[in-house]
Amino acid sequence: MEANCYDFTAIRGIQAGIAYYVIMVPLKVLPRLFRFDDEVVPAELRAQRVLNKARVPAIARYITENSTEYILSSLCASVDGEMEFKPAAESGHLRAVGTVRIDMSSTILINDGQHRRAAIEEAIRERPLLGDETISVVLFADRGLKRSQQMFADLNIHAVRPTKSIKLLYNHRDALAGLSREVVNAIPLLRDFTDLENTSISNRSLKLFTLSSIHQATAVLVGKPHDDEITSEDRELAVAFWSKVIENMPDWQRVGTREVASSELRRDYIHAHGIAVQAIGIAGAQLVRARPKEWPKQLAKLRKVDWSRANRKLWDGRALVAGKLNKSRNNVILVSNVVLRALEMPLSAEAQRIERLYTSVATKDDLRAAS
Repeated sequence: MEANCYDFTAIRGIQAGIAYYVIMVPLKVLPRLFRFDDEVVPAELRAQRVLNKARVPAIARYITENSTEYILSSLCASVDGEMEFKPAAESGHLRAVGTVRIDMSSTILINDGQHRRAAIEEAIRERPLLGDETISVVLFADRGLKRSQQMFADLNIHAVRPTKSIKLLYNHRDALAGLSREVVNAIPLLRDFTDLENTSISNRSLKLFTLSSIHQATAVLVGKPHDDEITSEDRELAVAFWSKVIENMPDWQRVGTREVASSELRRDYIHAHGIAVQAIGIAGAQLVRARPKEWPKQLAKLRKVDWSRANRKLWDGRALVAGKLNKSRNNVILVSNVVLRALEMPLSAEAQRIERLYTSVATKDDLRAAS
């Protein structure tokens, strides 16, 4: 191979009978060494999706704001050009360790990780010292466009995004996520009957709540953005609020005492689903702001709400669409309107607008049914 080469210390492996190499690349080298397909190239001639530029700043911000503890998974790339591996030894364990040489005229195309590469470039502009740190890159010999496209499909087809609940459970940087975990741990019913991993509960599950629904409702209750500080007052309010809500939800208590199964409650009642938890959080936020001292007593009026799915006149179109729960933003607001009315609280302008839309649609449906 010619002298004009890139040399990287590498580990050689074998997959599907084909050699690949793992190298460590300084972050500052990535932008000029690796490229991704131009977005103007038609999809059928590219080996990966178009770069979503909206994702890049968030990843870059993650790197710069967590410069002492960020973590980035490996990039995967194909080398279209001459590549040669020289092992450190001809036999033994070191035969898989050595130097991989890549001709400088080669094109090294990213098959997976183009958003990380773009974010790294942006992060280095803000924090140049990051440029001396490294990221692992898995290199394959380029075997043509068809193979590169298949590699992209194979790398992504089995990828499963973690659920929102488990991300909240493991995220120790997000103060609101921490608050949600504290609330769940502080209240026995939530501690025993909250699914910490899934965002939806199976029919056979013993759980009644999900961490993600508790989190969404609590975030609205305390009214703070994710990057804001959570105070001891926020914690006290959240624990006190949900404790008082549970005190005024007899059916939830019956699950706690094993008088009724969670599955039965989910089958027959709206309040056994995340849409109701979020709606109570929205109504509670308004109640706490309007009546900072009287709100605990006011929550007793939750007992007046008829949560039964059999009450189709109340819940059809509001929480149920074609007999199934609908968790859209408008439906959550419509359910919160029921809670606010029970609490004898006025509706916000936005809530009134959505209520009018619902009433208009319901009236048209009634007229069609009558005709």
